[in-house]
Amino acid sequence: MANQLYADSKAPVSLLTAKVHFENLTQKEKLYAHYFSKAAHYGTRIVLRQVSPESEAIFDFILSFYETVKATSADTEFVNILIAAPYSMSDEDAQYVVEYFSQFLSNVGNYKSFGDVKFIPRVERSTLSAAVAATANESLVKAFGKIEAAMYETQPGASVLLGYPENGHVTGYYPSSTSSADVIITKSEIDAIHDAIGGVYLPENTRIVKESADRFCLLVASGVETPDVIDGGVQTEFAVPGISESAKVMVKFGDHGREMGLIAESLGRAAEFAANATQKSMVDKYVVAFGQGSMQAHKDSQRYWVKDIGPTVETDIGYIETYRDPAGIRGEWEGLIAMVNADRTRTFGALVNNARKYIELLPWGKEFEKDVFTPPDFTSLEVMTFAGSGIPAGINIPNYDDIRQTIGFKNVSLGNVLSAKSANEKVPFVKECDAALYEALRGPAFEVQVGIHELLGHGSGKLLSETAPGEFNFSPSSPPVSPIDGKPVTTFYKPGQTWGSTFGAISGSYEECRAECVAMYLATDKSLLEIFGHTESSTEEGLAEDVIYIAYLLMARAGLVALEYWDPATKKWGQPHMQARFSILKQFLEYGDRSFVKLTYSDSETFGDLEIELDRTKILSHGKAAVRDYLQQLHVYKSSGDVVRGTELYLDTTSVPPELARFREVVVRKKMPRRQFVQGNTFVGQDGQIEYREYDESPEGMIKSFVERSV
Repeated sequence: MANQLYADSKAPVSLLTAKVHFENLTQKEKLYAHYFSKAAHYGTRIVLRQVSPESEAIFDFILSFYETVKATSADTEFVNILIAAPYSMSDEDAQYVVEYFSQFLSNVGNYKSFGDVKFIPRVERSTLSAAVAATANESLVKAFGKIEAAMYETQPGASVLLGYPENGHVTGYYPSSTSSADVIITKSEIDAIHDAIGGVYLPENTRIVKESADRFCLLVASGVETPDVIDGGVQTEFAVPGISESAKVMVKFGDHGREMGLIAESLGRAAEFAANATQKSMVDKYVVAFGQGSMQAHKDSQRYWVKDIGPTVETDIGYIETYRDPAGIRGEWEGLIAMVNADRTRTFGALVNNARKYIELLPWGKEFEKDVFTPPDFTSLEVMTFAGSGIPAGINIPNYDDIRQTIGFKNVSLGNVLSAKSANEKVPFVKECDAALYEALRGPAFEVQVGIHELLGHGSGKLLSETAPGEFNFSPSSPPVSPIDGKPVTTFYKPGQTWGSTFGAISGSYEECRAECVAMYLATDKSLLEIFGHTESSTEEGLAEDVIYIAYLLMARAGLVALEYWDPATKKWGQPHMQARFSILKQFLEYGDRSFVKLTYSDSETFGDLEIELDRTKILSHGKAAVRDYLQQLHVYKSSGDVVRGTELYLDTTSVPPELARFREVVVRKKMPRRQFVQGNTFVGQDGQIEYREYDESPEGMIKSFVERSV
């Protein structure tokens, strides 16, 4: 077990460069980006606390150890200092130390941001302990003594996964108020508290502490402990009848108080350099949201954000994605600051302009689609800062359903993330005859997939709702007819219910799966591919037929390697996107006569020669057809709030049968280390000039970038 948890070795490290784009900004725009970047990075410690109890202390140890060691020879590489006296590490052990540090900082915690599985150093505990002792720094030795057990521990087995505490998993969203194992919060208690306060306090910026059998504390992130603006008015105590007659939850402000205060302060400075009144109003609402702990103010900020069309500097910040909360409702801190890539944005603009046409091609009637589709802002960005545990390739936000339905949303494609490449190497499970084409077109095919996924996937669909008592956004006397069974739907969202609160923990992965299916369904449309430069004769951008083939092969391979993120002991998925992609692979494998995708091998003991065989002549007849049937069910059940059939469908399609579970070992054995991104920092000099500082494309560059971030 421990061997599988070792930190990656020789992981690709890429510089997320945006320097050219930053230096093309005006002084005012640079200052706006700088203060937003500072605010985003001030949330680093929040992410650490959300991951695991030990992550923040490990973070402090890593930075302190690096600075202590480097102080003896600032101009020498960190690895080389560790090899020399007094540390006297072997070359391999020194490299392992640096690699663990880099992976920890890249993931902002000791659990993988993509997979939610713990990783531990490859270097022996005693070896690292001896190196720490060799610093002769007493406080550092004490600090390591407090975290070394947690850093290396892999037992009990359940503790290496993020999840519900009652299952033995780890989470920072439900911190323990005591060291006693008797006070462990349960899923049913979390659900009951959400039911009791969900209509008053939004959950994204909260954590819950169980203090006793019937006493709980809802921690609200805010820069002050006594806010002037309280979403719940004066109500800060709630009965929780779903737990017991005497159960109560108290609301306490000031969680992450230092960080939230710094975030609000930095955004206050950013507001001075806003480009227009809409942007200024957006930032002002952010200041209230983070300083006062008001998620209603954050919702207001997102209303302004959606209306801030085509900014030169794009930003979004807050408790955004809910994937890592086992309950699927509390958000992880993240912050995006980026500059627009005008050339690529024009391509996405053409996709936006044709969005209505492509949405009409999706396999459901107009009754299941928004009454009015408001074309969103869709830009290609060069990321300057992405503060959080992992950097996506594209984003569709905000996640507030009511804003998406009534005002709109934005799509962004992160160009310098998409374009990052490793040295050319053989990709596991791709047939040799496909390797060259796969290598040439996986980038362009993925760009198409991301564009459709974000705009037409997340951007499509209507939630059939009773918007207020007796008021509906559909005709309850003549409800839409389901294309699945030809019968009128019988379910819908009640007042106050949202997609996330109704479908709960599966909602994030379910929605990613729906968006991925939309991408696969529409990726075969030749007119859509032409927007991206892929035609029947375009050799430079890639022939349309080849891009379609590689897009489907990419998805099939993603579904296979997803098995790494499924734990066979607990049957638990650790990564929502990979859970989704696995279910799509199952549709490919099981559709019709099962001839579209096959997993072939001759070695039936280790499956060492396992490969994906995809019949490109059957992409339309089998691949697209399989996606169509699956997508239709996913969409209609979501749209109509049919949580029973939707949950049953998704749990079935994401279950791993024995004939596929047997491949997990070879998937883990052949896994490719996940890319790590080194981000630059900005500094304002005494003369008011702004320096954009980049770092080496290496593990030490990663460490140094965090040291100089001073969070």
